[in-house]
This record gives sequence, C-alpha cells and structure tokens, in this order.
Amino acid sequence: MAYPTVSAPYGLKPVNSIDGKPYAGAIRQIPVAAGFATAIFNGDTVLISDGYLIKSTTTNSGDIVGVCVGGQYVNSNGQTVQGQYIPALASTSTNYAYAYVVDDQQALFKVAVVTSGTTMGTASRADVGSNVPLVVNAGSTVTGDSAFGVTLTGAGATATIPLRVIDVVPETATSAGVYTELYVKINTHQYNNTTGV
Repeated sequence: MAYPTVSAPYGLKPVNSIDGKPYAGAIRQIPVAAGFATAIFNGDTVLISDGYLIKSTTTNSGDIVGVCVGGQYVNSNGQTVQGQYIPALASTSTNYAYAYVVDDQQALFKVAVVTSGTTMGTASRADVGSNVPLVVNAGSTVTGDSAFGVTLTGAGATATIPLRVIDVVPETATSAGVYTELYVKINTHQYNNTTGV
C-alpha cells in the first residue's frame, strides 16, 4: 500500500484532544506587542512574555503556551489583515497584532520527525511516551506555514523537554513500523507552570 510522503516539516497542526474529542477550531486571541520584529508562522509554538505573545524558540526546555494557527495585524497601508501568519512588524508600528492560538492543555498536534534542520527522520512505536525536543526552523512567507519539527536526538524522560509523544501517525508510515510523523502534546505548558510572572 502506498502512503502519502511527508517531505518536509510543517510545524504543529492541531488534530484532536487527548481524550479523543475532535479539534473543533477553538482558539484564543492573544495580543502580540506593537513592533514585535519576529514573524510568527502557522504551526509555530508560542509563549506569553510580559503580557504579550512571542514566538517560542525553545528546543530542549522552556514553557510553551500553545501553537499559532493564524492571526490578524495592520499592514503598512493601515488595513486590517486576517492572515495565515503574522509577519515581522515594523519597529515603528504602534498597532497590536493578534495571534490565534490553540492553547488547550489537552490538545494533540501532528508534527514531522526530523534528524536536524529540515532533513526528514523517522520514529518507531518505541518512541511513544518519550519527551522530544523541538527543531526550530524558519517558516515560509509564501505559504505562511511553520517549518518546526521534532527530533529524537535528546529524547527521553527529562521533564523539561517541551513535547510528549502520545502516538505515531500510521497514515504516513514509510514501511511497517517506520513513521515520519508523531502525535504530541505540550509537556511544558505555560499554564501548568506554578511559577508566576
């Protein structure tokens, strides 16, 4: 049987809840500070800092509040744009942007396995239950999609590693027992961190 090929990482995509309920599109609009100079792509992990949303570049440790799935910003013509991603805002901008964030602590996401950068890797059922690091890659300003992935290098039981593998994605297996995608949940969710800001 031929399986679809996953040729590159695409960020984290919400699929359902850990209890099996389907993902119904629930998001929270969280403001991005005026003049925030880093693009936030669809599928990037994000966190709240000083009351505003920023892109999370954590790989092996650090909090994550959720995953960006689009946003709203004011462009250079003063027009409000609903976009696949939030571009880097001019440092002189006084307009807030708003990211659409899947911040449900029970949400499951589908993500591609990489060895490093955007080079695809594989996983096995033995990886279920492991905590896995993120691989932070630059997203595409053409598609608006993230290029984040996960790697099994450094995976294990360490509590500070940001994602937990819940299952493999059988639909994109390259052969029996060899998987290119995983279902994960946020292991270091910012809402669960008992240290306040």
